Amino acid sequence: MSRYRGPRFKKIRRLGALPGLTSKNPRAGSDLRLRNQWRPRKNSQYSIRLKEKQKLRFHYGLTERQLLKYVHIAGKAKGPTGPVLLQLLEMRLDNILFRLGMASTIPQARQLVNHRHILVNGRIIDIPNYRCKPRDIISVKDEKKSRALIQNYLDSSKHKELPKHLTLHTLQYKGVVNQIIDRKWVGLKINELLVVEYYSRQI
Repeated sequence: MSRYRGPRFKKIRRLGALPGLTSKNPRAGSDLRLRNQWRPRKNSQYSIRLKEKQKLRFHYGLTERQLLKYVHIAGKAKGPTGPVLLQLLEMRLDNILFRLGMASTIPQARQLVNHRHILVNGRIIDIPNYRCKPRDIISVKDEKKSRALIQNYLDSSKHKELPKHLTLHTLQYKGVVNQIIDRKWVGLKINELLVVEYYSRQI
């Protein structure tokens, strides 16, 4: 299954807030849930797990195959599978750029990486799923075009709360990964245990 490129508000109305997918909010009048409140609907356990899985997938911009691969890696790692899965996803380079405020969404961050605007420890990295590690330095290529792009995103996200595992040096167009992210600083409201349960037969 290819990466989702369809209407983003449609996914937000169905799954809830997905800050990584879009920085905009749908208009209140367009919320279909308000129109359908009179229809009582009982969700099965499967549909609840599916919704949490889809929320994780669309927020981080993953294909089904990519997410399943991360679940496999988390299942083999030390520690609870759910928190380890979130750590793996949060430490992706495209997500780190988004959390630093260098991009307004994860798809924009992915585009910056693909177009070779981003350096990690002084080396150009053009792989969005590159796994960042503590003490990695994320910087912008020293070119006018690259810095102008990033400056626009930094200006629009200046009031955004920065997670504790990251440090941003705005004037130097540089961010530092201080440590592995703590669960409470994950940028998405999700029950990761339900995602693990959804994939339990495939791990």
